[in-house]
Amino acid sequence: MEKFEKDIIRSCRLLSLSQAVEKARVEKEYIELRSGRPPMFWIPLRVHAVWERMEVKLACTVLASPPPHVTWYVTESHSNKVGSEIITITQRNNNIRSVLQIPHLALWAFFACGNMPPLTQPIQVEFLYPFSCFTGELLQNSACRELKYQDREASLTVSCAYKEDEGFYTIRVPSLDGYKEQTTYVFVRDAAAETAGAPGSPLNVKCHDVNKDCLILSWVAPSDNGGSPILGYYIERCVAGSEDWVPCNDKPVKTCRYPVLGLAEGQTYQFRVKAANKEGISHPSKTSDPVTTYDPSKDKRLTGHIKIPLPPTNVHASEVREDYVALAWDEPDPRGKEPLTYYVEKSIVGSNSWQTVNLDMPVNSPRFALFDLVKGKSYRFRVRSVNKHGISEPSLPSEPVTAGAKLATLPPPSQVLAFRDTKTSVVLQWDKLKDGLEPLGYYIYCRETGTEEWQTVNNKPVTCNEFTVPGLQPGKEYVFCVKSVSEAGLSESSPETDPIVVRPAIACPSAPHGFVLLNCGKADMTIGWKPPKRKGGTKILGYFLDQHDASELDWHEVNIQPIPQRVYTVSNLEEGHLYEFRACAVNRAGVGEVSEPSDLFKCEEWTMPEPGPPYDVKCTEVRDSSLKLHWEAPLYLGAGPVTGYYVDMCEEGSEEWKQINKQPIAPTHMKVSDLETGKCYIFRVRALNKAGIGPPSLPSDPVVAKTKPGTNEIELGVDEEGFIYMAFEAPEKNDSSEFIWSKDYEGPPDADRVQIEEKGNKSKLILKDPSEKDLGIYSVEVTDVDDDISASLIKLISGWNIDVLEKGEVRLWLEVEKLSPNAELRLIFNDKELTSTPVCFVLGDRANGYIPKLIIQNFCDDDKGMYTAQLKDGKAKNQFTLALMDECFAKVAEEAAAKRREWKKKQGPHFIENLKWKVTENCEVLLTCKVHTALTKADEGQYKAVVSDDRGEDYTQLDLTKGGKRTFLSIILLALSATPLKIQPTEEGIKIYTDVKYYTDYMKTTWYHNRDRLKAGSTMNQIWLHILNPTDADKGKYTLELFDGNNSRKLSTDLSGQVQLKGHICSFPGRARVVQGLPDVATIMEDKTLCLTCCISGDPYPEITWLKNEKVIVFKDRYKMDVKGTVVTITIEKVCNEDTGKYSIYVKNKYGSETGQVTISVYKHGEIPAGLEEEEVPGGTIKKKPK
Repeated sequence: MEKFEKDIIRSCRLLSLSQAVEKARVEKEYIELRSGRPPMFWIPLRVHAVWERMEVKLACTVLASPPPHVTWYVTESHSNKVGSEIITITQRNNNIRSVLQIPHLALWAFFACGNMPPLTQPIQVEFLYPFSCFTGELLQNSACRELKYQDREASLTVSCAYKEDEGFYTIRVPSLDGYKEQTTYVFVRDAAAETAGAPGSPLNVKCHDVNKDCLILSWVAPSDNGGSPILGYYIERCVAGSEDWVPCNDKPVKTCRYPVLGLAEGQTYQFRVKAANKEGISHPSKTSDPVTTYDPSKDKRLTGHIKIPLPPTNVHASEVREDYVALAWDEPDPRGKEPLTYYVEKSIVGSNSWQTVNLDMPVNSPRFALFDLVKGKSYRFRVRSVNKHGISEPSLPSEPVTAGAKLATLPPPSQVLAFRDTKTSVVLQWDKLKDGLEPLGYYIYCRETGTEEWQTVNNKPVTCNEFTVPGLQPGKEYVFCVKSVSEAGLSESSPETDPIVVRPAIACPSAPHGFVLLNCGKADMTIGWKPPKRKGGTKILGYFLDQHDASELDWHEVNIQPIPQRVYTVSNLEEGHLYEFRACAVNRAGVGEVSEPSDLFKCEEWTMPEPGPPYDVKCTEVRDSSLKLHWEAPLYLGAGPVTGYYVDMCEEGSEEWKQINKQPIAPTHMKVSDLETGKCYIFRVRALNKAGIGPPSLPSDPVVAKTKPGTNEIELGVDEEGFIYMAFEAPEKNDSSEFIWSKDYEGPPDADRVQIEEKGNKSKLILKDPSEKDLGIYSVEVTDVDDDISASLIKLISGWNIDVLEKGEVRLWLEVEKLSPNAELRLIFNDKELTSTPVCFVLGDRANGYIPKLIIQNFCDDDKGMYTAQLKDGKAKNQFTLALMDECFAKVAEEAAAKRREWKKKQGPHFIENLKWKVTENCEVLLTCKVHTALTKADEGQYKAVVSDDRGEDYTQLDLTKGGKRTFLSIILLALSATPLKIQPTEEGIKIYTDVKYYTDYMKTTWYHNRDRLKAGSTMNQIWLHILNPTDADKGKYTLELFDGNNSRKLSTDLSGQVQLKGHICSFPGRARVVQGLPDVATIMEDKTLCLTCCISGDPYPEITWLKNEKVIVFKDRYKMDVKGTVVTITIEKVCNEDTGKYSIYVKNKYGSETGQVTISVYKHGEIPAGLEEEEVPGGTIKKKPK
């Protein structure tokens, strides 16, 4: 009974626990639903460019509650025009086509702004992109593709990316109004060729017309031919599941299609293709999908009772190429039950003699290919059927077929046009090929204006006639061209497009936001609002404002003509009524979105004594830990003028506001510093007058304290004519943008003192006659862009500065920005020009901008007077004077004398605590003091303390000589101050060290390890051991012993186990490294060409040195080196026995160095060393050690 009761109690507890868990789950779901938020891409996708066969991971942060259902798609092209209509206006003048593309809703604005060119000919209007829907391949999890959504991160990982994986990847998340989506482009580069100049690998290998013993293979030519025409292709096959690749052709195939014969029925095969040019052979393509050979006519065949077979019918040439002629025919009908094979016969047209072409290889399928026909001759073909009973009569001859006809490449596309898209992309369009020509796709190439090198845009051909080119540099100018792709290869390049600057396309602006009531009377209200977050790539021409009385149903227009500013007074209102407002912006593209309605504002006159709210709070010059805050003064002043402002700050998501400034500030701008990098902040401002503090402003838009990649700063310099200038470049600038310069944030500089020049994306402010009047903070801001583009320059020129140094020297110095090497300086003291003397040093650094520094060693009354600096740099000149007299001189002299005394005192033993007394518990008087000495060799001697009074004296003495206690104290102090051993990577290897307070030659130190190449040493504050050119053999335990003759202290560290040696070598991310590529041993036959290729890394880019048997290789004659980015190749032509040896690549930068090694063995014909396994590689044979 007791057991039964326990079981019941246990069951009840489990049931209660499960119910509690279920209840918690339901409550959690309920809370998530109540706190539901629409999906938002907090961290968007970014463009990826990866090497072939590398892993690529696309990831973005999606904020949504409840967790969204995420789907991924891939498409070959992407257009931002989905769901909109674009009108193309085409005009032809003198056979020149002018094309203008604008949204149809903005047509009126386009004409109204006077942008339409004069029409001398009739125009053609057509609509493009009529509300297309989203298309793309839905991606699923597979062996090489992983889709995840975890911890708000959605990711797509491709474990081994090929060019076939290239394209636009889109992530879609459902929302209430449809879908939120993000799209990025993945560009897959060709892997570094094993031979320099070899072409890229082919792609899209596919099988067609599969039969019992043959099939047709097709592929697509690579976009990169390596700099020389592709001569042909080599095909390889293997049985699925094995890696035993067998060549299918001895001679290179000229076209991208090839019949593969001699296959086994029922076997599963995979294929791959390599491209070849005069320099070498490419990497193999991605393997084809597995394909199994079979008899396609087996199920629909009529057998009948036939012994001697009937002849085949319908013999014809299915494909005629430069390399081969493919024949096809129909089986005999009826066929019979016995297995059939076929013999093919050929005859030259005009001859009656027939020749069997496959006597040694009967054909099992009604397909056959002939490869050795004479080019230009015409042939006829016929086929005989064979079974075990006999051979049939020949079939009827085929139509004449001319062999060797070369397949011509397609023409390039025409009318290639480039249009603006975003700040990093451009849309290309071109006309399809005429006369029904259907290419396999198109390759696109781009070139930055002013350069000669063309860059490949896509390694996977696009099949449509439009493509969005991503990943371009904002503000740069590019030209583009397109090539058609066919079986015969690539066409010639199309004509180049007109140069186009990468800037956002003009579009309608987004909605304004942030409405605020700035002033209110009995029948009028002054409303302000914030600008659209997306301005549409052009200037905002104005705003339309609507009002709505809460007691009515309809909205009413406030203005008919656009309002140019973002503050407007609405009149003729009813006192006491509640009103709400909305607005929309207009630019050259048209009228933008209408904003959400504002809060309800009550129309009643303001009579409060405090000022109204400041407005238009915005952040500029956003950097990692600081920003500049600007705002406008309140329109309602209350009982008196505004006397200052308080600035509040809080982190996004928090409601705790923190006041930044303790005292009110008068300007309407403020530098906010000491921000935490990466955090998001919000700001607000409150105004103060004599009556008190008014209401806060509307909070600023959230801003993240982080310097955006590519942020430019103001450049300061002196031009060739000697004028001081400030320059600022803004690649994101659009056509209507302006550079707004200001001085001290109070408005533009004095036009009489400066000259402003603009060229393209760059603005230059030149000081006409620099003087102290030009001192201040110069800032610049770019208008009509979506992101903040601003910068400032602080302290253009400063006056004299005075520093008193540690030893009592006085340093006088000026701060001047960077000067040219020809700048001239004169220093004058009391009408006498100064030069360097034993007591006065004149230093200068023109490059870094600190010039001059005048250092006076023994500052005294002789140094009182007037100091003048006369500076001239080209036409720019200035003079600065310092009066070092009276109270100023006395203050400096007193501080210098005090520091000089203190420094001299500390050069030897000195009191750090003066003599003092205290009475002990035993009523004794205890006198104490503290003396400091560094215990260096110069401190050897007898130290004596004397105490005396009228009754007599006594003394005590300490012997700190070499024979006394000094050595013992030194060792004890050294051992006590030594820190645990530390590890630091260096350029030469690894440094193991301990820090000590001081080190002398009396102290004995010993390092213990079992390796050579170790270098030990010490400095005043450090004892170290240097491991030169470390390898895995240097792993192990390292011990430092500190010995005083009697006792010792040991410090140890371990470079093995979990503390990997390589981790220390590479702890600097930018350290020079040899990352991959070189084998251990390579052998090659005489007279061949050897290529050694490896990949390196390092930032800054490392220095590269090749060595042979520890001697530097001089690259001339047969030895050549090629460097392409991170790929380094050494080529040795016509190798001989002298080339045998140990080869090394040594890379080095400021963070360290590394060496990669390979042993090369050259052998003669027929003299391959025995006992080693061989593995053929292009250019040589890799030798493996015997197992």
